[in-house]
Amino acid sequence: MIIHSVFDPAFQPYGQIVTGLEETVQELVTALAATPQGPAVEYVPTDPALQELPAATEVSEHCFGGMPVQLGWCNGHNTRLNCLEYHRDSEFNLGTEDFILLLARQEEIEGGLLDTEKVRAFKVPAGVLVEVYATTLHYAPCHCDPDKGFRVLVALPWGTNTDRPVMENRTAEDPFLTARNKWLLAHPESDEARGGAKVGLTGKNIDIADVI
Repeated sequence: MIIHSVFDPAFQPYGQIVTGLEETVQELVTALAATPQGPAVEYVPTDPALQELPAATEVSEHCFGGMPVQLGWCNGHNTRLNCLEYHRDSEFNLGTEDFILLLARQEEIEGGLLDTEKVRAFKVPAGVLVEVYATTLHYAPCHCDPDKGFRVLVALPWGTNTDRPVMENRTAEDPFLTARNKWLLAHPESDEARGGAKVGLTGKNIDIADVI
Protein backbone atom coordinates (compact mmCIF):
# COMPACT_ATOMS: atom_id res chain seq x y z
CA MET A 1 0.00 0.00 0.00
CA ILE A 2 1.27 3.46 -0.91
CA ILE A 3 1.23 5.89 2.01
CA HIS A 4 0.48 9.38 0.74
CA SER A 5 1.05 12.63 2.59
CA VAL A 6 -1.96 14.72 3.64
CA PHE A 7 -0.18 17.49 1.71
CA ASP A 8 -0.56 15.42 -1.47
CA PRO A 9 -3.44 16.45 -3.80
CA ALA A 10 -4.74 12.88 -3.38
CA PHE A 11 -5.94 13.88 0.11
CA GLN A 12 -8.27 16.60 -1.15
CA PRO A 13 -11.39 14.39 -1.55
CA TYR A 14 -10.95 13.14 2.01
CA GLY A 15 -10.14 16.25 4.03
CA GLN A 16 -8.02 19.35 4.36
CA ILE A 17 -5.16 20.87 6.37
CA VAL A 18 -6.24 23.52 8.89
CA THR A 19 -3.92 26.51 9.21
CA GLY A 20 -4.09 29.76 11.17
CA LEU A 21 -4.53 28.14 14.59
CA GLU A 22 -0.87 27.67 15.49
CA GLU A 23 -1.16 28.73 19.16
CA THR A 24 -4.22 26.53 19.59
CA VAL A 25 -2.41 23.58 18.00
CA GLN A 26 0.59 24.00 20.30
CA GLU A 27 -1.64 24.14 23.38
CA LEU A 28 -3.42 20.97 22.31
CA VAL A 29 -0.21 19.09 21.47
CA THR A 30 1.23 19.93 24.88
CA ALA A 31 -1.91 18.67 26.63
CA LEU A 32 -2.11 15.55 24.45
CA ALA A 33 1.47 14.62 25.36
CA ALA A 34 0.30 14.14 28.95
CA THR A 35 -2.51 11.71 28.06
CA PRO A 36 -1.97 7.99 28.76
CA GLN A 37 -0.81 5.56 26.10
CA GLY A 38 -0.79 1.78 26.22
CA PRO A 39 0.04 -1.09 23.86
CA ALA A 40 -3.51 -1.33 22.47
CA VAL A 41 -5.84 1.34 21.05
CA GLU A 42 -7.80 3.35 23.61
CA TYR A 43 -10.41 5.98 22.75
CA VAL A 44 -11.81 8.59 25.14
CA PRO A 45 -14.61 10.75 23.64
CA THR A 46 -14.12 13.64 26.08
CA ASP A 47 -11.12 14.44 28.27
CA PRO A 48 -11.72 17.17 30.89
CA ALA A 49 -8.05 18.19 30.67
CA LEU A 50 -8.59 19.05 27.00
CA GLN A 51 -12.13 20.29 27.37
CA GLU A 52 -11.12 22.96 29.89
CA LEU A 53 -8.38 24.45 27.70
CA PRO A 54 -8.89 27.83 25.99
CA ALA A 55 -8.13 25.84 22.83
CA ALA A 56 -11.51 24.10 23.16
CA THR A 57 -13.27 27.40 22.49
CA GLU A 58 -10.99 28.03 19.52
CA VAL A 59 -11.81 24.62 18.04
CA SER A 60 -15.52 25.19 18.60
CA GLU A 61 -15.50 28.59 16.92
CA HIS A 62 -13.02 28.09 14.08
CA CYS A 63 -13.54 24.41 13.22
CA PHE A 64 -17.23 23.88 14.02
CA GLY A 65 -18.64 27.39 13.58
CA GLY A 66 -19.53 27.76 17.26
CA MET A 67 -21.19 24.38 17.75
CA PRO A 68 -20.64 22.59 21.09
CA VAL A 69 -17.67 20.26 20.71
CA GLN A 70 -15.99 17.44 22.58
CA LEU A 71 -12.24 17.06 22.69
CA GLY A 72 -11.04 13.54 23.29
CA TRP A 73 -8.21 11.34 22.12
CA CYS A 74 -7.29 8.03 20.54
CA ASN A 75 -3.93 6.70 21.76
CA GLY A 76 -1.95 3.53 21.43
CA HIS A 77 -0.32 1.33 18.82
CA ASN A 78 -2.00 -0.03 15.69
CA THR A 79 -1.30 -1.09 12.11
CA ARG A 80 -4.62 -2.68 11.08
CA LEU A 81 -7.81 -1.36 9.48
CA ASN A 82 -10.41 -3.55 11.31
CA CYS A 83 -13.35 -1.17 10.75
CA LEU A 84 -14.40 2.07 9.11
CA GLU A 85 -16.83 4.60 10.54
CA TYR A 86 -18.41 7.89 9.55
CA HIS A 87 -20.35 10.72 11.17
CA ARG A 88 -22.76 13.39 9.95
CA ASP A 89 -20.01 15.98 10.35
CA SER A 90 -16.28 16.46 10.06
CA GLU A 91 -13.77 15.15 12.58
CA PHE A 92 -10.57 17.01 13.41
CA ASN A 93 -7.35 15.15 14.22
CA LEU A 94 -3.97 16.28 15.53
CA GLY A 95 -1.08 14.13 16.71
CA THR A 96 1.90 14.51 19.00
CA GLU A 97 3.74 12.14 16.65
CA ASP A 98 3.41 11.34 12.95
CA PHE A 99 0.47 9.00 12.35
CA ILE A 100 -1.36 7.35 9.46
CA LEU A 101 -5.06 7.43 8.61
CA LEU A 102 -6.71 4.67 6.54
CA LEU A 103 -9.55 6.31 4.63
CA ALA A 104 -12.29 5.62 2.11
CA ARG A 105 -15.32 7.51 0.80
CA GLN A 106 -18.94 7.04 1.83
CA GLU A 107 -19.96 7.10 -1.82
CA GLU A 108 -17.85 3.96 -2.35
CA ILE A 109 -20.21 1.89 -0.19
CA GLU A 110 -22.33 -0.32 -2.44
CA GLY A 111 -25.24 -2.29 -1.07
CA GLY A 112 -24.05 -1.78 2.48
CA LEU A 113 -20.57 -3.11 1.70
CA LEU A 114 -17.21 -1.49 1.00
CA ASP A 115 -14.30 -3.31 -0.63
CA THR A 116 -11.11 -2.57 1.30
CA GLU A 117 -9.29 -2.16 -2.02
CA LYS A 118 -10.88 1.31 -1.99
CA VAL A 119 -8.98 2.26 1.18
CA ARG A 120 -6.12 4.77 0.91
CA ALA A 121 -3.41 5.59 3.49
CA PHE A 122 -2.36 9.13 4.43
CA LYS A 123 0.45 10.20 6.74
CA VAL A 124 -0.24 13.16 9.02
CA PRO A 125 2.90 14.87 10.40
CA ALA A 126 3.08 15.65 14.10
CA GLY A 127 1.54 18.99 14.96
CA VAL A 128 -0.58 19.25 11.80
CA LEU A 129 -4.32 19.77 12.35
CA VAL A 130 -6.44 17.99 9.73
CA GLU A 131 -10.14 17.98 9.00
CA VAL A 132 -11.56 14.61 7.95
CA TYR A 133 -14.76 15.29 6.02
CA ALA A 134 -18.12 13.87 7.06
CA THR A 135 -18.21 11.75 3.90
CA THR A 136 -14.82 10.19 4.69
CA LEU A 137 -14.74 6.75 6.29
CA HIS A 138 -12.05 6.45 8.95
CA TYR A 139 -11.23 4.61 12.16
CA ALA A 140 -8.33 4.24 14.61
CA PRO A 141 -5.05 5.83 13.53
CA CYS A 142 -1.98 3.74 12.77
CA HIS A 143 1.45 4.48 14.17
CA CYS A 144 4.48 5.35 12.07
CA ASP A 145 7.00 4.31 14.73
CA PRO A 146 6.17 1.29 16.92
CA ASP A 147 8.43 2.67 19.66
CA LYS A 148 6.43 5.92 19.84
CA GLY A 149 2.90 4.82 18.97
CA PHE A 150 0.39 7.64 18.57
CA ARG A 151 -1.52 10.20 20.60
CA VAL A 152 -4.22 11.78 18.42
CA LEU A 153 -6.79 14.44 19.22
CA VAL A 154 -10.35 13.56 18.21
CA ALA A 155 -12.58 16.63 18.02
CA LEU A 156 -16.26 16.06 17.21
CA PRO A 157 -19.66 17.62 17.97
CA TRP A 158 -20.75 17.11 21.56
CA GLY A 159 -22.30 13.70 22.24
CA THR A 160 -20.72 11.84 19.32
CA ASN A 161 -19.60 8.26 20.05
CA THR A 162 -21.64 8.10 23.25
CA ASP A 163 -24.51 5.66 23.90
CA ARG A 164 -26.52 4.59 20.87
CA PRO A 165 -30.11 5.85 20.92
CA VAL A 166 -32.69 3.20 21.76
CA MET A 167 -34.66 2.87 18.54
CA GLU A 168 -36.06 0.46 16.00
CA ASN A 169 -33.97 -0.12 12.88
CA ARG A 170 -35.94 1.26 9.94
CA THR A 171 -33.47 2.59 7.38
CA ALA A 172 -30.69 0.76 5.56
CA GLU A 173 -28.09 2.60 7.64
CA ASP A 174 -29.65 1.92 11.05
CA PRO A 175 -28.00 -1.50 11.60
CA PHE A 176 -24.60 0.20 11.23
CA LEU A 177 -25.32 2.77 13.96
CA THR A 178 -23.23 1.56 16.91
CA ALA A 179 -23.14 4.79 18.95
CA ARG A 180 -24.56 8.27 18.76
CA ASN A 181 -23.57 9.83 15.42
CA LYS A 182 -21.38 6.80 14.61
CA TRP A 183 -22.07 4.45 11.72
CA LEU A 184 -19.59 1.54 11.73
CA LEU A 185 -18.66 -0.98 9.02
CA ALA A 186 -16.73 -3.86 10.58
CA HIS A 187 -14.37 -6.31 8.92
CA PRO A 188 -15.34 -9.94 9.65
CA GLU A 189 -11.90 -10.55 11.22
CA SER A 190 -12.23 -7.64 13.68
CA ASP A 191 -13.00 -7.80 17.37
CA GLU A 192 -15.89 -5.42 16.69
CA ALA A 193 -17.54 -7.93 14.34
CA ARG A 194 -17.02 -10.71 16.86
CA GLY A 195 -18.68 -8.45 19.39
CA GLY A 196 -21.78 -8.05 17.26
CA ALA A 197 -21.01 -5.07 15.00
CA LYS A 198 -22.49 -5.40 11.53
CA VAL A 199 -20.02 -6.55 8.88
CA GLY A 200 -19.68 -4.01 6.11
CA LEU A 201 -16.12 -4.49 4.83
CA THR A 202 -15.08 -7.05 2.25
CA GLY A 203 -11.59 -7.96 1.06
CA LYS A 204 -8.41 -8.00 3.13
CA ASN A 205 -8.22 -6.58 6.61
CA ILE A 206 -5.43 -4.17 5.74
CA ASP A 207 -2.26 -4.29 7.85
CA ILE A 208 0.43 -1.69 7.08
CA ALA A 209 3.05 -3.12 9.43
CA ASP A 210 5.29 -4.10 6.51
CA VAL A 211 5.22 -0.70 4.77
CA ILE A 212 5.82 1.76 7.60
